[in-house]
Amino acid sequence: MLKMTREQVVAIATRILESGPARWMAMALLSAVLGISAVQAQTPPFETFAVPAGSGPHDVATSPDGTVWYTAQRKGAIGRLDPGTGKMDWVPLGDGAAPHGVIIGPDRAAWITEGGNNAIVRVDPKTLAVKRFPLPSDRKDANLNTAVFDKRGHLWFTGQNGIYGELEPASGRMRVFDAPRGRGPYGICVTPDGNLYFASLAGSYLGHIDQASGAAQVIEPPTPNQGARRVWADSKGHVWVSEWTAGKVGRYDPATRQWKEWRLPGKDPHAYAIFVDDKDIVWLSDWGANALVRFDPRTERFDVVTLPQQQANVRQMMGRRGEVWMAASGTDHLLRYRSAAAGTRGD
Repeated sequence: MLKMTREQVVAIATRILESGPARWMAMALLSAVLGISAVQAQTPPFETFAVPAGSGPHDVATSPDGTVWYTAQRKGAIGRLDPGTGKMDWVPLGDGAAPHGVIIGPDRAAWITEGGNNAIVRVDPKTLAVKRFPLPSDRKDANLNTAVFDKRGHLWFTGQNGIYGELEPASGRMRVFDAPRGRGPYGICVTPDGNLYFASLAGSYLGHIDQASGAAQVIEPPTPNQGARRVWADSKGHVWVSEWTAGKVGRYDPATRQWKEWRLPGKDPHAYAIFVDDKDIVWLSDWGANALVRFDPRTERFDVVTLPQQQANVRQMMGRRGEVWMAASGTDHLLRYRSAAAGTRGD
């Protein structure tokens, strides 16, 4: 079948117009081409994927194999979606389970912070077999939150009841530390040079972890009581923080030890989830506006996109090139946003 570009069709129509006759044909051709372009430009960038009712999907993780894992916190399970086929796997995590965070490890397994049974859980991507790494008996009710792998393949995790810790998967050895100021450790990230940072929601600070000793240094954001919730590192090593209470996004530069903050648009923003993509564009979920917020650090410009469902309650985001994935805990859906539609390249 003969294929023509939009520019070729427009050029042909222009020549017809200049020749005089059959102008109505040229006008119809131009209208059709431009009309098709307008329809394409208006294609909604969101796709929604329903998960079992009552799941309360909390966190989401994209796998290199194209699938997407999510924690079904209210059902005590973890799910896996194949967006291409719609196939979904369902893995119950046992009585009393309340999974919070999920990430994909170097082994491509799903690693889960499971607060109900106070354990780190691994789910094998091929067999879906479940393996548990319980916290020490003297560290009960940690309220496990989020995890990340460091450069050595060790998993670091947080617990809102005042702890953070390290798991060596090969040996099962675990270390757990008391967080400064007690309750609060929430999001955690690793920078390109291997440094570890966590956010303390109740403590309102950024913590830098010394991986050898396990000690954490408190780094104070400029805004007091800002409610640092989630963190993500960009390609330059900057640490980005969603400031829940203040409704701001903050950036800490470890090289200069300098902060910069920007308030999200709107009357009452509440920045919850944060994700930095491969182009260093910063994405946030704003509960105040029920919106996905895009922030370009180069222009310091915000773009706000209303979420497709009311009270979506997006608690966490993850992504891969050209896509931002969200867990909408309030509507029992996973959301995929084509980030290329907002000006970022997806190729």
